[in-house]
Amino acid sequence: MLSLHTSPLAQPGVADAGGMNVYVRELVSALAQQGVDCTTYVRRWRAGLPDVVEVEPGHRVVHIDAGPVGLPKEALTEVVGEFADGVADHLRRGPGADLLHANYWLSALAGHRIKHELELPLVTTFHTLARVKAAGGDPEPDHRVEAEQSVIGCTDAICVSCSEEEAQFLRLYGEPAGRVEIVAPGVEHAFFSPGPKSGARAALGLGDGPVLLVVGRLQPLKGVDVAVRALAALDRPDATLVVVGGASGAAGDEYVAHVHALVGRLGLGPQVRFVPPQPHHLLSSFYRAADVVLVPSRSESFGLVALEAAACGTPVVASAVGGLLTLVDHGQTGFLVPGRDPAVFAAYAAEVLENDRLALSLSVNAALRAGDYTWTNAARRLRSLYTELTASRLVDCAS
Repeated sequence: MLSLHTSPLAQPGVADAGGMNVYVRELVSALAQQGVDCTTYVRRWRAGLPDVVEVEPGHRVVHIDAGPVGLPKEALTEVVGEFADGVADHLRRGPGADLLHANYWLSALAGHRIKHELELPLVTTFHTLARVKAAGGDPEPDHRVEAEQSVIGCTDAICVSCSEEEAQFLRLYGEPAGRVEIVAPGVEHAFFSPGPKSGARAALGLGDGPVLLVVGRLQPLKGVDVAVRALAALDRPDATLVVVGGASGAAGDEYVAHVHALVGRLGLGPQVRFVPPQPHHLLSSFYRAADVVLVPSRSESFGLVALEAAACGTPVVASAVGGLLTLVDHGQTGFLVPGRDPAVFAAYAAEVLENDRLALSLSVNAALRAGDYTWTNAARRLRSLYTELTASRLVDCAS
């Protein structure tokens, strides 16, 4: 498993750590429990990290030296080659591997190189794609567009999270040389499940008024400013917006300052509570405490926050983009908002807050819907895919 820029051992919501960290950690754990011996390769991102961390039987994390620690994400293209060399060298000296699974385009670039050096099948989960982000208003550099195209031309299987992501991929990139496989992420139901709202609120120091929640990295893509404006449009002085997460990306600190300034300009200071990133399993208390979870993202390949909220029985009001179109059943488990208009987010949130029967129906349906998503199912599907690919001819590189 290649995860160059972000570690499954890092806390989500800090810097570049987010849903992909959860994805890699939980998926590899489920694979290991099904007898797949997994090594996750990560760039050494902090001084003092051990070379190898044995996470659990059948799963280890190996830190590869590639550039100075603390290198910003935007500069990581410069060390992809060094990372690939380090992984290939470790594989040659160690037990080797049957297959590579790259996560994100930077890891895919490294995987592309290692595939040719070691003649191994390559599976890629992009998580986000440059053309998809551009369509949502977040253009990426040309070199990323070109890099993704080269990887797509050589990948033996591309994993997408849902049928909507598959359709979007085929529309923007065409039919690839390899396979496109739908492997839906899961949720850890032992942590994320319905529970008493009153107990969760008491634990978090929240009162009895309406609670709206946003969880994730604070960056323009995630649209926390839209949630703040939705709170203003809701016009409920007794409502609280809880924002859990930290600044992310090159513009993260600037964006956080912008959001705080927006809160001040709208006179919402007493109604907005900023909470630093939390250990992943503790997020369940926040979901249970909330009446509505807002997911106003510009683009979202899957939307793990929406799934975790649903698993806790909390209705979601989300942008009608990407995987959220599959996760949220409009009017049944939550609501979808085309165009990210804060007033529309507020109107749907008000429907939930003002109609107890609707809120209960959405809650029950959301929890039932989330029950279909497990990491065990995802790992079972991937294990079958891995087995098929290791017995197949490698895709010839088109670049």
